Amino acid sequence: MLPAELQNEPEDWKTIMEDFKRCILPGLTHWQSPHFHAFYPSQTSYSSIVGETLAAGLGVVGFSWICSPVCTELEVIMMNWLGQLLNLPKAFLNCGEGNGGGIIQGSASESILVAVLAAREQAVRRLRVQHPDLTEAEIRGRLVAYTSDQSNSAVEKAGILGAIKMRLLPADETSILRGSTFIQAVEEDVANGLFPVICVATLGTTGTCAYDNLAEIGPYCNEHNIWLHIDAAYAGAALCLPEYTHIMHGAERADSLNFNLHKWMFVNFDCCAMWFKDAGSVTKSFSVDRIYLQHQFQGHSKAPDYRHWQIQLGRRFRSLKVWITLRTMGAEKIRELIRFHIQLANRFEQYVRTDERFEVLCSTLALVCFRLKGDDARSKQLLENITKRKKIFMIPATYQGKFIIRFMICGIDPQMHDIEYAWDEVRSQADLLLDVDRNRNEVTQAIESDAPEEPKVYEKSCEIGKITESLTGIVLSNDEKGQ
Repeated sequence: MLPAELQNEPEDWKTIMEDFKRCILPGLTHWQSPHFHAFYPSQTSYSSIVGETLAAGLGVVGFSWICSPVCTELEVIMMNWLGQLLNLPKAFLNCGEGNGGGIIQGSASESILVAVLAAREQAVRRLRVQHPDLTEAEIRGRLVAYTSDQSNSAVEKAGILGAIKMRLLPADETSILRGSTFIQAVEEDVANGLFPVICVATLGTTGTCAYDNLAEIGPYCNEHNIWLHIDAAYAGAALCLPEYTHIMHGAERADSLNFNLHKWMFVNFDCCAMWFKDAGSVTKSFSVDRIYLQHQFQGHSKAPDYRHWQIQLGRRFRSLKVWITLRTMGAEKIRELIRFHIQLANRFEQYVRTDERFEVLCSTLALVCFRLKGDDARSKQLLENITKRKKIFMIPATYQGKFIIRFMICGIDPQMHDIEYAWDEVRSQADLLLDVDRNRNEVTQAIESDAPEEPKVYEKSCEIGKITESLTGIVLSNDEKGQ
């Protein structure tokens, strides 16, 4: 649809926008549609769009305080606002008594990788003192990290990029990583001469939004110098609700944590909040100081040089869109909207439970995991049929060895009638699928019962074939009927 090479002369905006509608829009998966129920949300808001536009117009590249003082200082304030909104332990906040602090990263993937790299460097320095007989290369070759087999793919990828063996530990039957499983794995590795470095626990696993048991994992990590990072990319937003603060039990044991504002805090992608209990642990790991990067306020707690807290040097003015979004919405409005999304998911779950053909395997926050009863093939076919129709979009996962369909509340402004629309689509496609299955069984039974008289078998199969055609809209050719 597009030319193979760039044209020599400029084109007018009207032509470009016409091509945008003709070539670009038809190829989109519309993440902001209320009929998008896949993955986790990547939501936005009008306030966030305004903030993004202002930041793009200013063109700030805020890798240090001197680049644009307000870029750094506003981010410090926003990370304190967010930490207080989520009821985080004060040890993580810049306004607390310790050495904690926060930064806005691009995504959870970046945050997890930063945690893995920081933990690795801290461990190597410590182990070189404890094991002077080993070379640094030998120490690095023995490092090992841990996470659940239900964690996001970004965790495993962080192990690859960080050159650390990442062990995917089996979660229990409810998709939770338990302390006993983690401790057993660590002790096995220590017995084999390996050095445990970090455990990445998940609050809100990708498949079913399960919460790893921090209260069991955390104390052991603290006791044995194992960095504990919490990936709360989606579920972290729910911590602003008093009724969900219990899922954070044990978080005070963590060294770092992250959550995505672009998932459920109405700030557009990309925007991930990350906190450290000891900001010095990350700056010591990544600090590279050149003369052209220095300024008179280096090292001041209120003016951190965020280039030491991240992978890249340059960084965007993301705190501007956070500030505008939080101010225009306010804490209560955010809580109200998150609770409303949970209510929408509860309504969909009620619909599923009233249909005896379906079963709900689990339901957490604004996610419902369900399936057709029976073997996996039915649910797989149902999801495939729904996806082909492009009315709503859902994705699969597995739970307790079963194929499940995830229904997620997403979009910029989902409403109750969108849930009814989605359920009508699921139910009607299930009607068609199960009617076809039933008709096939009737054909099979008829053929088997009439098997001794071959002419009658053919007549019977043709008769039921006509019924099949009327039900499914499939018209067979004469040759296929003959066959």
